[in-house]
Amino acid sequence: MDIIHSVADLRARLQGVPNNVFVPTMGNLHEGHIQLIDIAKPRAACTVVSIFVNRLQFGPQEDFDRYPRTFEADCRRLRKAGVDVVFAPDEKEIYPEPQTFVVEPSDLQHILDGAARPGHFRGVATVVLKLFNMVSPHSAIFGKKDYQQYIVLRDMVRQFALPIEIIPAETVRAPDGLALSSRNAYLSPKERREAPRLYKTLRQAHGEIIAGARDFQRIELHIMSELANHGWRPDYVAVRRQADLQAPTAADRDLVVLAAARIGKTRLIDNVEVFLER
Repeated sequence: MDIIHSVADLRARLQGVPNNVFVPTMGNLHEGHIQLIDIAKPRAACTVVSIFVNRLQFGPQEDFDRYPRTFEADCRRLRKAGVDVVFAPDEKEIYPEPQTFVVEPSDLQHILDGAARPGHFRGVATVVLKLFNMVSPHSAIFGKKDYQQYIVLRDMVRQFALPIEIIPAETVRAPDGLALSSRNAYLSPKERREAPRLYKTLRQAHGEIIAGARDFQRIELHIMSELANHGWRPDYVAVRRQADLQAPTAADRDLVVLAAARIGKTRLIDNVEVFLER
């Protein structure tokens, strides 16, 4: 496994490689990341994983400085997983000058997580486009836990006609249902015991919709109330259509229930897809 820190060295390493598949990460890796790598490896001659904590996608009051950085442990996991190239640039390598050209991901950046985190998806789309230009992958893997991120990046690739296949991966969960996330490390033992409630309430909403409930606002308010009654501070709960995360119509059959809420100082997100009979 090669560990590379500069764009020039990365391009030299990948020159002549027939194809590569890319898994961008911010490090502090867990089993969810390893699943992405397992999906990636059979798809190309070379598997590239980036580790870069991207300042542009963090708000001024968010956790950029305290975001877990575990580079040596990450490299051990990646080597064991059979990764070919780890790209671990520093901030000056990605942003050698102020980033005045940015990607604006349409109105999708202003709803749901975008409303709660202004500028977040601009930062995500901008750094991922830069990484795509550096790595030149033929495909890239993104987890569906970050559902809105996946939709934003899928649409970016399509609208810019990038020759990259965006491949979604299912959310990996702990045995009690909690979606694996680097930010789970922030949870106290008591908060960790409470954290699976987020997924549990989304599953309840899934069951109601499958059973025929169509008052989505009532479902959303009920979940938010249940979370609040157990000490959570919800940012949003929303039933949307999978294709574009807009409010569903009666004709829509592929839906997703999304939520973001804080427990203690930790903000967790999750979602459950709903497929209705046609």
